[in-house]
Amino acid sequence: MDNRFFTAEENYARLDAFLTEAMDDLTRSAIKKLIESGNVTVNAKPCKAGQAVKAGDGVAVVLPDPVTLAAKPENIPLDIVYQDADIAVINKAQGMTVHAGNGNTEGTLVNALLYHLDSLSGINGVIRPGIVHRIDKDTSGLLVVAKNDRAHVSLSAQIAEKTCRRIYVALLEGELKEESGTISTYIGRSPADRLKMAVLPTGKGKIAVTDYRILQTYQGYTLAEFSLHTGRTHQIRVHAKYMGHPIVGDPVYGFAKQRFDLNGQLLHAQKLILTHPVTGERMTFEAPLPNYFTAVLQKLIKK
Repeated sequence: MDNRFFTAEENYARLDAFLTEAMDDLTRSAIKKLIESGNVTVNAKPCKAGQAVKAGDGVAVVLPDPVTLAAKPENIPLDIVYQDADIAVINKAQGMTVHAGNGNTEGTLVNALLYHLDSLSGINGVIRPGIVHRIDKDTSGLLVVAKNDRAHVSLSAQIAEKTCRRIYVALLEGELKEESGTISTYIGRSPADRLKMAVLPTGKGKIAVTDYRILQTYQGYTLAEFSLHTGRTHQIRVHAKYMGHPIVGDPVYGFAKQRFDLNGQLLHAQKLILTHPVTGERMTFEAPLPNYFTAVLQKLIKK
Protein backbone atom coordinates (compact mmCIF):
# COMPACT_ATOMS: atom_id res chain seq x y z
CA MET A 1 0.00 0.00 0.00
CA ASP A 2 1.34 3.43 -1.00
CA ASN A 3 0.56 6.41 1.25
CA ARG A 4 1.10 9.94 -0.02
CA PHE A 5 0.62 13.33 1.64
CA PHE A 6 0.42 16.76 0.02
CA THR A 7 0.12 20.28 1.39
CA ALA A 8 -1.64 22.80 -0.86
CA GLU A 9 0.49 25.88 -1.48
CA GLU A 10 -2.40 27.86 -2.97
CA ASN A 11 -6.17 27.74 -3.32
CA TYR A 12 -7.80 25.31 -5.76
CA ALA A 13 -11.41 25.31 -6.88
CA ARG A 14 -11.56 21.50 -6.92
CA LEU A 15 -9.81 18.71 -5.04
CA ASP A 16 -9.52 16.47 -8.11
CA ALA A 17 -7.83 19.30 -10.02
CA PHE A 18 -5.31 19.76 -7.19
CA LEU A 19 -4.48 16.06 -7.09
CA THR A 20 -4.24 15.80 -10.89
CA GLU A 21 -1.49 18.40 -10.71
CA ALA A 22 0.15 16.91 -7.63
CA MET A 23 0.03 13.30 -8.85
CA ASP A 24 1.04 13.42 -12.51
CA ASP A 25 1.31 9.62 -12.67
CA LEU A 26 -2.47 9.22 -12.39
CA THR A 27 -5.32 10.30 -14.66
CA ARG A 28 -8.10 12.53 -13.35
CA SER A 29 -10.59 9.66 -13.63
CA ALA A 30 -8.30 7.41 -11.55
CA ILE A 31 -8.00 10.14 -8.92
CA LYS A 32 -11.76 10.58 -8.87
CA LYS A 33 -12.17 6.85 -8.20
CA LEU A 34 -9.73 7.07 -5.30
CA ILE A 35 -11.75 9.93 -3.81
CA GLU A 36 -15.08 8.15 -4.31
CA SER A 37 -13.73 4.98 -2.69
CA GLY A 38 -12.69 6.88 0.43
CA ASN A 39 -8.95 6.67 -0.15
CA VAL A 40 -8.49 10.46 0.01
CA THR A 41 -8.96 12.77 3.00
CA VAL A 42 -8.53 16.53 3.42
CA ASN A 43 -7.32 17.58 6.86
CA ALA A 44 -8.08 14.00 7.98
CA LYS A 45 -11.75 14.34 6.98
CA PRO A 46 -13.80 12.63 4.23
CA CYS A 47 -14.02 14.64 1.04
CA LYS A 48 -15.57 14.96 -2.40
CA ALA A 49 -13.93 15.48 -5.79
CA GLY A 50 -15.55 18.86 -6.33
CA GLN A 51 -14.78 20.48 -3.01
CA ALA A 52 -12.40 23.41 -2.76
CA VAL A 53 -8.86 23.09 -1.42
CA LYS A 54 -7.38 26.02 0.52
CA ALA A 55 -3.72 26.93 0.89
CA GLY A 56 -2.32 24.99 3.82
CA ASP A 57 -4.80 22.09 3.58
CA GLY A 58 -3.26 18.65 4.03
CA VAL A 59 -4.39 16.02 1.53
CA ALA A 60 -3.68 12.35 2.26
CA VAL A 61 -3.97 9.70 -0.45
CA VAL A 62 -3.90 5.94 0.04
CA LEU A 63 -3.07 3.95 -3.10
CA PRO A 64 -4.32 0.35 -2.62
CA ASP A 65 -2.05 -2.54 -3.55
CA PRO A 66 -2.50 -3.71 -7.16
CA VAL A 67 -5.07 -6.47 -7.58
CA THR A 68 -3.99 -9.66 -9.30
CA LEU A 69 -4.73 -9.37 -13.01
CA ALA A 70 -7.92 -11.24 -13.89
CA ALA A 71 -7.36 -11.48 -17.65
CA LYS A 72 -4.87 -14.08 -18.88
CA PRO A 73 -2.60 -13.94 -21.95
CA GLU A 74 -4.01 -15.71 -25.02
CA ASN A 75 -2.28 -16.40 -28.31
CA ILE A 76 -4.88 -14.61 -30.44
CA PRO A 77 -3.71 -13.21 -33.81
CA LEU A 78 -3.22 -9.46 -33.57
CA ASP A 79 -2.49 -6.85 -36.25
CA ILE A 80 0.09 -4.60 -34.55
CA VAL A 81 0.49 -1.58 -36.83
CA TYR A 82 3.20 0.04 -34.69
CA GLN A 83 4.86 -0.33 -31.31
CA ASP A 84 7.79 1.00 -29.29
CA ALA A 85 8.63 1.13 -25.58
CA ASP A 86 5.68 3.43 -24.79
CA ILE A 87 2.76 2.79 -27.14
CA ALA A 88 1.28 0.25 -29.52
CA VAL A 89 -1.23 0.90 -32.29
CA ILE A 90 -3.55 -2.00 -33.06
CA ASN A 91 -5.79 -2.61 -36.07
CA LYS A 92 -8.62 -4.43 -34.28
CA ALA A 93 -10.61 -7.00 -36.19
CA GLN A 94 -14.41 -6.93 -36.35
CA GLY A 95 -15.93 -9.23 -33.75
CA MET A 96 -13.25 -8.76 -31.08
CA THR A 97 -14.29 -7.21 -27.76
CA VAL A 98 -11.75 -4.72 -26.42
CA HIS A 99 -11.86 -5.77 -22.77
CA ALA A 100 -13.68 -8.14 -20.45
CA GLY A 101 -17.21 -7.53 -19.25
CA ASN A 102 -20.10 -9.42 -17.68
CA GLY A 103 -17.72 -12.03 -16.29
CA ASN A 104 -16.15 -12.82 -19.67
CA THR A 105 -12.37 -12.65 -19.43
CA GLU A 106 -11.41 -14.62 -22.54
CA GLY A 107 -11.00 -13.85 -26.24
CA THR A 108 -10.68 -10.08 -25.81
CA LEU A 109 -8.15 -7.64 -27.18
CA VAL A 110 -6.70 -7.38 -23.66
CA ASN A 111 -6.03 -11.15 -23.61
CA ALA A 112 -4.20 -10.81 -26.92
CA LEU A 113 -2.24 -7.76 -25.76
CA LEU A 114 -1.06 -9.58 -22.64
CA TYR A 115 0.37 -12.30 -24.87
CA HIS A 116 1.94 -10.17 -27.62
CA LEU A 117 3.23 -7.10 -25.73
CA ASP A 118 5.96 -6.97 -23.10
CA SER A 119 4.20 -4.40 -20.88
CA LEU A 120 0.93 -2.51 -20.41
CA SER A 121 -0.07 0.47 -18.27
CA GLY A 122 -1.92 -0.29 -15.07
CA ILE A 123 -3.90 2.92 -14.65
CA ASN A 124 -7.15 1.58 -16.09
CA GLY A 125 -7.31 -1.36 -13.70
CA VAL A 126 -6.87 -5.09 -13.89
CA ILE A 127 -9.55 -5.71 -16.50
CA ARG A 128 -8.42 -2.99 -18.94
CA PRO A 129 -4.61 -2.76 -18.75
CA GLY A 130 -3.23 -0.44 -21.43
CA ILE A 131 -6.67 0.53 -22.75
CA VAL A 132 -6.87 4.29 -23.29
CA HIS A 133 -9.98 4.29 -25.50
CA ARG A 134 -12.12 1.61 -27.07
CA ILE A 135 -14.10 0.81 -30.19
CA ASP A 136 -17.19 -1.38 -30.41
CA LYS A 137 -16.90 -5.14 -30.78
CA ASP A 138 -18.24 -5.12 -34.35
CA THR A 139 -16.34 -1.99 -35.40
CA SER A 140 -12.92 -2.60 -36.91
CA GLY A 141 -9.86 -0.40 -37.00
CA LEU A 142 -7.24 1.53 -35.08
CA LEU A 143 -6.81 2.17 -31.40
CA VAL A 144 -3.75 3.13 -29.36
CA VAL A 145 -2.57 1.17 -26.33
CA ALA A 146 -0.39 2.55 -23.52
CA LYS A 147 2.55 0.36 -22.47
CA ASN A 148 3.30 2.34 -19.31
CA ASP A 149 1.52 4.78 -16.99
CA ARG A 150 3.36 7.85 -18.29
CA ALA A 151 2.14 7.16 -21.81
CA HIS A 152 -1.38 6.45 -20.53
CA VAL A 153 -1.64 9.81 -18.77
CA SER A 154 -0.44 11.66 -21.89
CA LEU A 155 -2.74 9.81 -24.29
CA SER A 156 -5.76 10.22 -22.00
CA ALA A 157 -5.08 13.97 -21.84
CA GLN A 158 -4.82 14.16 -25.64
CA ILE A 159 -8.21 12.49 -26.01
CA ALA A 160 -9.75 14.76 -23.38
CA GLU A 161 -8.22 17.86 -25.00
CA LYS A 162 -9.25 16.65 -28.48
CA THR A 163 -5.69 16.75 -29.87
CA CYS A 164 -5.85 13.02 -30.58
CA ARG A 165 -7.91 12.69 -33.78
CA ARG A 166 -9.92 9.59 -34.65
CA ILE A 167 -11.31 9.32 -38.17
CA TYR A 168 -13.76 6.63 -39.26
CA VAL A 169 -15.24 5.45 -42.55
CA ALA A 170 -18.77 4.05 -42.76
CA LEU A 171 -21.20 2.91 -45.44
CA LEU A 172 -24.60 4.49 -44.85
CA GLU A 173 -28.05 3.52 -45.99
CA GLY A 174 -29.42 6.02 -48.53
CA GLU A 175 -27.82 9.00 -50.26
CA LEU A 176 -26.75 12.02 -48.20
CA LYS A 177 -27.73 15.40 -49.62
CA GLU A 178 -25.15 17.60 -47.88
CA GLU A 179 -21.50 17.08 -48.88
CA SER A 180 -20.35 17.71 -45.32
CA GLY A 181 -21.60 18.90 -41.96
CA THR A 182 -21.46 18.69 -38.20
CA ILE A 183 -23.88 16.80 -35.97
CA SER A 184 -24.16 18.16 -32.42
CA THR A 185 -26.63 16.54 -30.03
CA TYR A 186 -26.91 15.12 -26.54
CA ILE A 187 -26.50 11.34 -26.26
CA GLY A 188 -27.43 9.07 -23.37
CA ARG A 189 -29.19 5.83 -22.52
CA SER A 190 -32.42 5.33 -24.44
CA PRO A 191 -35.47 5.70 -22.16
CA ALA A 192 -37.17 2.97 -24.20
CA ASP A 193 -34.28 0.47 -24.14
CA ARG A 194 -31.47 0.84 -21.60
CA LEU A 195 -29.21 -1.36 -23.72
CA LYS A 196 -29.22 1.28 -26.47
CA MET A 197 -27.95 4.83 -26.71
CA ALA A 198 -30.10 7.59 -28.18
CA VAL A 199 -30.21 11.28 -29.03
CA LEU A 200 -31.84 13.02 -26.05
CA PRO A 201 -33.40 16.45 -25.47
CA THR A 202 -31.00 19.35 -24.89
CA GLY A 203 -29.38 19.16 -21.49
CA LYS A 204 -30.01 15.43 -21.03
CA GLY A 205 -27.17 12.96 -21.49
CA LYS A 206 -23.79 14.26 -22.68
CA ILE A 207 -22.90 16.52 -25.58
CA ALA A 208 -21.75 14.63 -28.67
CA VAL A 209 -20.20 16.29 -31.73
CA THR A 210 -19.33 14.55 -34.99
CA ASP A 211 -18.08 15.95 -38.31
CA TYR A 212 -18.87 14.09 -41.53
CA ARG A 213 -18.14 14.38 -45.24
CA ILE A 214 -19.12 12.31 -48.29
CA LEU A 215 -16.36 10.20 -49.83
CA GLN A 216 -18.47 8.49 -52.52
CA THR A 217 -22.15 8.32 -53.41
CA TYR A 218 -23.63 5.07 -54.72
CA GLN A 219 -27.13 4.19 -55.84
CA GLY A 220 -28.93 3.89 -52.51
CA TYR A 221 -25.82 4.22 -50.34
CA THR A 222 -23.20 6.72 -49.19
CA LEU A 223 -19.59 6.12 -48.17
CA ALA A 224 -18.80 8.78 -45.57
CA GLU A 225 -15.95 9.85 -43.33
CA PHE A 226 -16.62 10.72 -39.68
CA SER A 227 -14.36 12.65 -37.30
CA LEU A 228 -15.04 12.60 -33.57
CA HIS A 229 -14.88 15.66 -31.34
CA THR A 230 -16.25 13.66 -28.40
CA GLY A 231 -16.17 9.96 -27.59
CA ARG A 232 -19.65 8.93 -26.50
CA THR A 233 -20.71 5.29 -26.55
CA HIS A 234 -21.94 4.33 -30.06
CA GLN A 235 -21.63 8.00 -31.08
CA ILE A 236 -21.21 7.59 -34.85
CA ARG A 237 -23.81 4.83 -35.02
CA VAL A 238 -26.36 6.91 -33.11
CA HIS A 239 -25.64 10.06 -35.13
CA ALA A 240 -25.94 8.14 -38.41
CA LYS A 241 -29.36 6.90 -37.34
CA TYR A 242 -30.27 10.44 -36.21
CA MET A 243 -29.51 11.68 -39.75
CA GLY A 244 -31.88 9.05 -41.13
CA HIS A 245 -28.99 7.14 -42.71
CA PRO A 246 -27.98 4.32 -40.36
CA ILE A 247 -24.80 2.34 -40.96
CA VAL A 248 -25.17 -0.68 -43.22
CA GLY A 249 -25.15 -3.92 -41.22
CA ASP A 250 -25.71 -2.27 -37.83
CA PRO A 251 -27.71 -4.85 -35.83
CA VAL A 252 -28.78 -2.32 -33.18
CA TYR A 253 -29.35 1.01 -34.95
CA GLY A 254 -29.66 -0.13 -38.58
CA PHE A 255 -32.54 -1.26 -40.76
CA ALA A 256 -34.19 -4.54 -39.80
CA LYS A 257 -33.75 -5.94 -43.32
CA GLN A 258 -30.16 -6.09 -44.58
CA ARG A 259 -29.21 -6.58 -48.21
CA PHE A 260 -25.77 -8.00 -47.42
CA ASP A 261 -24.69 -10.99 -45.34
CA LEU A 262 -22.70 -9.15 -42.67
CA ASN A 263 -21.57 -9.90 -39.12
CA GLY A 264 -21.82 -6.29 -37.97
CA GLN A 265 -21.81 -2.66 -39.04
CA LEU A 266 -19.61 -1.38 -41.87
CA LEU A 267 -17.76 1.07 -39.65
CA HIS A 268 -13.96 1.22 -39.67
CA ALA A 269 -11.57 3.35 -37.58
CA GLN A 270 -9.33 4.19 -40.52
CA LYS A 271 -7.03 6.94 -39.25
CA LEU A 272 -5.49 7.83 -35.90
CA ILE A 273 -3.46 11.00 -35.30
CA LEU A 274 -1.66 11.55 -32.00
CA THR A 275 1.40 13.06 -30.35
CA HIS A 276 3.92 10.56 -29.04
CA PRO A 277 3.82 10.79 -25.22
CA VAL A 278 7.62 10.80 -24.86
CA THR A 279 9.21 12.12 -28.07
CA GLY A 280 6.51 14.71 -28.82
CA GLU A 281 6.42 13.59 -32.47
CA ARG A 282 3.10 14.04 -34.26
CA MET A 283 2.20 10.60 -35.67
CA THR A 284 -0.42 9.45 -38.18
CA PHE A 285 -1.54 5.85 -38.63
CA GLU A 286 -3.89 4.42 -41.25
CA ALA A 287 -5.53 1.02 -41.72
CA PRO A 288 -7.12 -0.07 -45.01
CA LEU A 289 -10.76 -1.09 -45.16
CA PRO A 290 -11.27 -4.79 -44.33
CA ASN A 291 -11.92 -7.19 -47.21
CA TYR A 292 -15.58 -7.74 -46.26
CA PHE A 293 -16.10 -3.96 -46.40
CA THR A 294 -14.51 -3.52 -49.84
CA ALA A 295 -16.40 -6.57 -51.13
CA VAL A 296 -19.68 -4.77 -50.44
CA LEU A 297 -18.46 -1.56 -52.11
CA GLN A 298 -17.58 -3.54 -55.24
CA LYS A 299 -21.20 -4.63 -55.53
CA LEU A 300 -22.51 -1.06 -55.53
CA ILE A 301 -23.02 1.29 -58.49
CA LYS A 302 -21.25 4.64 -58.25
CA LYS A 303 -23.10 7.88 -59.07
